[in-house]
Amino acid sequence: MIVALKSWIDRNLKGDPIIWGIVILLSIISILVVYSATGSLAYKFKGGNTEKYLFDHSMMVFGGLLVMWVAHKVPYKWYGLVGRLLLVISIPLLIFTYFFGTNLNEASRWINIPIINKAFQPSDIAKLGLIATLASILAKRQKSLEELKKSFLTIILVIGLICMLIGLANMSTALLLFFTCFLLMFIGRVPGKYLIMCVLFGALFISVSAMVGQRGATFFSRIENYMSKDDTLQYQVEQSYIAISTGGITGKGPGKSEQRNSLPHPYSDFIYAIIIEEYGLIGGGTVLFLYLALLYRGMRIVASSTKPFGGLLSAGLSFALVLQAMVNMGVAVGIGPVTGLPLPLLSMGGTSLLFTGFSLGIILSVSRGDHEDSVDTVVEGNRSKKVFQTA
Repeated sequence: MIVALKSWIDRNLKGDPIIWGIVILLSIISILVVYSATGSLAYKFKGGNTEKYLFDHSMMVFGGLLVMWVAHKVPYKWYGLVGRLLLVISIPLLIFTYFFGTNLNEASRWINIPIINKAFQPSDIAKLGLIATLASILAKRQKSLEELKKSFLTIILVIGLICMLIGLANMSTALLLFFTCFLLMFIGRVPGKYLIMCVLFGALFISVSAMVGQRGATFFSRIENYMSKDDTLQYQVEQSYIAISTGGITGKGPGKSEQRNSLPHPYSDFIYAIIIEEYGLIGGGTVLFLYLALLYRGMRIVASSTKPFGGLLSAGLSFALVLQAMVNMGVAVGIGPVTGLPLPLLSMGGTSLLFTGFSLGIILSVSRGDHEDSVDTVVEGNRSKKVFQTA
C-alpha cells in the first residue's frame, strides 16, 4: 500500500516535494480554521448551517489544488506567452471593474460571473500577468545592457499603469505588486540608476491612483491611525489584539475562538488572529515557519535554475505570495496598518484560492522543468557524462 502510494506520488506530483507538503499542510489548516471562524456568520446568514461554508470553502481549496496540479504539468516556458495574454486581458478588465464592478466597502474590485454566481478580482489576473511578463522580458535581456536600455521605459510604464489601475480601488495590493516588481528587477540585475527611475515613476503613478481613486482617503487615514500616538485603537485591531493575547502558548483549542463573534472578517483579513487564539503561539509560529519555508524553497529554485526565465518567474511569484502573507500577519499582530489583504492559502477567498493555486503550480513547473532539463546524459563509450545546460 505504502509502495503503491509512493509510486503514485512520484508519477503525478512532480517538482519540489517540500512545496507540495507546505501547500497541503496550509490547505488543511485553512479548512479547519475557516470552519471555526465562520460559525457566527453561518448562524447569521445560513440559518445555522455551519457546514455550508465548510463545504464551499473546501471545494475552493480542492479547486485551487487541482489548478496547481494542472499548472505544474505545463512546461514553464509557455508561461511567458500566457503572462502577456493575461496582462493584455487585465487592462480592460481593471478599467471595467472600476466603473461597473461590484462595489464592496466603497471599492469596486470584483466582477461577478452571472451563471456560476462567483466573483473574481481582475487584480489577481493582472498580478500573474505582470510578474510573468516582467520575468520574461528581464530574462531575454540578461546578457545585454543595451537591450535593457531600449525596453526599460516600456517596462516601467507597464508596471506603473497596472499598479495605478489596481490602486484606484486597492492601494495595498498595488503597493505590494510594485514592491514585488522592484525586487524582481533587483534580482534580474537591473542597474541601480534604472531602479531609482522605476521608484520615481512608480511613486508618480501610485500617487495619481491615490488622489483620484476610490480608496485614497481610506489609505491615508489608515496610515495616520497607525502612526498616531493616540492610544485609541481601531476596532478590528483591538479585537485582533484580544484574540492574540488570550491564545497563550497552546491556544484555546480548535473551534473554541471567542473573538470570531466580534472580530470583523475573522475568516479572511484577520484569520491569523483566530489561528493564534485557537492554536496559540505554537500554531501562529508554525504558520509563519511554513510561509518562510515556502519562500526559501522558491528562492532555492532561483539559485538552482538553469535558465533566467525560470528563476525570475519563481522568484517573482514566491515574493508575491509570501510578502502578502507577511503583511497580513503583520497587520494582525500590530506591526503594520490595516490593509484588507487576505492570507494566501488560508483565508476564505473564493476564486483567489484558484489564482494562488495557479501561481504555486507555475513555481512547481519551474522546479520540475529545471530538474528534468538541467542535466543531459551523454553516453561516451561505457560511461556517462553530465552536461549542464545554460540559458
